[in-house]
Amino acid sequence: MSDLTRLRPDHAPAVLAFELANRAWFAASISDRGDDFFDRFTELYEASLAEQETGKCAFYVLTDGNGAILGRFNLYNIDAHSADLGYRVAQPATGRGVATAAVRALCRLAVTEHGLRSLRAATAESNVASRTVLTKAGFVPVGPADPSHLGGQPGTWFRRDLSS
Repeated sequence: MSDLTRLRPDHAPAVLAFELANRAWFAASISDRGDDFFDRFTELYEASLAEQETGKCAFYVLTDGNGAILGRFNLYNIDAHSADLGYRVAQPATGRGVATAAVRALCRLAVTEHGLRSLRAATAESNVASRTVLTKAGFVPVGPADPSHLGGQPGTWFRRDLSS
């Protein structure tokens, strides 16, 4: 049984373990966080929690029944009615519908917890799995994404209207 919950201080050890265990996997399809992220993890984690408190973003973790992190699902650039969505899923959890289910759940939370009306997400053209997740979760392509947003890779912005 998995659980999508708001990021909390006590998630830090599991988040770090998740990021370290999947670093090479993530780097194959999205920008690597770099050594500085891991060297300054505690400081950056605390800064993320503080930023979350401002309401400009909302960070969620998907955990398994033992508290291990299966994925991170984030709303950022939150404004009055919309936000950007970003996510990453552990390699062992891929191909099982975990990401699609979590993105759908986050879409519901975007409405009920954050009062949002739309979400958008960018994915690289080469990231077929992410494009599939977004499509299955009701997102539609709306135009090209700046490659600098995707680690230098060409990509597409997807959007989902949450008001219907």
